[in-house]
Amino acid sequence: MSQNTMPSLACLYVETNESSLDTRLAPLLMQGFPAEPIRRVTWKNWMSPPFNQWGFRNLARLRPTIDVQAGSGPVSKFQDSPLALDELHFDSECGLGISVIDHLVASQTDAFLVMQGDTVLFERYFNGQRPRDRHVMFSVTKSLIGTLGEQLVTDGVLNPALPAAFYVPEFVGSAFGDATVRQLFDMAVGIEYNEVYDDPNSQSSQYGYACGFQPAPAQYTQFESLYQYLPSLKKRGAHGGFFHYVTATTEALAWVMERASGKACDQLLQEIWAQLGCERDGYFMADPWGRSVAGAGFNATPRDMARFGRLLANNGRLDGQQLLSTDTVERLFKGADPAIYAQDADFSKWTPGASYRSQWYVFNDHSQAIMAGGIHGQYLFVDKPSGVVIVKQSSLNEAVSQFDADSVRMLRAIAAHLSH
Repeated sequence: MSQNTMPSLACLYVETNESSLDTRLAPLLMQGFPAEPIRRVTWKNWMSPPFNQWGFRNLARLRPTIDVQAGSGPVSKFQDSPLALDELHFDSECGLGISVIDHLVASQTDAFLVMQGDTVLFERYFNGQRPRDRHVMFSVTKSLIGTLGEQLVTDGVLNPALPAAFYVPEFVGSAFGDATVRQLFDMAVGIEYNEVYDDPNSQSSQYGYACGFQPAPAQYTQFESLYQYLPSLKKRGAHGGFFHYVTATTEALAWVMERASGKACDQLLQEIWAQLGCERDGYFMADPWGRSVAGAGFNATPRDMARFGRLLANNGRLDGQQLLSTDTVERLFKGADPAIYAQDADFSKWTPGASYRSQWYVFNDHSQAIMAGGIHGQYLFVDKPSGVVIVKQSSLNEAVSQFDADSVRMLRAIAAHLSH
């Protein structure tokens, strides 16, 4: 971290410590019949502050969605054994020792849950969120898709060595056509694509318009659906041997999975979700053609996200049933070559020591842990040796924030503390 960046992050912590949470809360949103314009959350503004504090946990009221049903069985019960993790300190990127609670407040956390085994050790809610609210997970969704895809590999339904166009002929001539399925899994596709969220002309913004995250300005209205958008993306260079984070690559993987299995991604997840003992249905945002937004569109309660994480920590088993193959889970935790991941300066700064495998960030430097991360501060962290599962749902003002690296440091510090 450069010297001129360090003071700014430290100052951000100081500012949040000096102001109370109440004074930083957004004004009451969506109050009234109808709400006043200044308090009204819409399709156009739901991703912008302060409207995102309401929008991120009420997306189903603004956009079409596809349910992933909780199933008809009883809700899986957790034990509660509260630990005072508020004052646990970790080493911030700016050189300060920061407490968990100070970081949660500064990073605009909406919900935070720490579980070990079947026991909830720490659970906090902020910014009006309640335990049963379903919050958008953004790119944490990618890791769910990667897990389901690896299960298809285990089942012999999907061959990772075949080119994507074998399953989706529409990809011929696009960036994805001659990329292998494994290269889709691991973000190793040579593609002309910029993941720049604040540029309306970037490929990632075009992705957002095509999937329906935001209404497209008139000059950018090109694609009716992700099914139209994905084949339009162009190849750049050779595939493989690098890490290039592209949300559209996850959507291409999801399309391959759909064609290979004959099932939509929401159906594939349903087969697992319905057996987890979830308290609520999850849901995907639907694109304009009714397709699950597989790269960023899943929504769930914090406890239900933790239930999925617990399944991975338990090697795919729950109550004596093998819901995911142990081979699938082992491949996720094995990770890939960290030297390849380290070549990406921005990502390796955020998650030093990690590798990337099957849409998960994998830490094998000090432990055996995997992490899913999404813009605006969404996380699912699973440390298998200790059985620790952590969920963080947030409404950060920016898609990518100065607090992101510290969020990862905090997650790893909590897992290390609970491993002793």
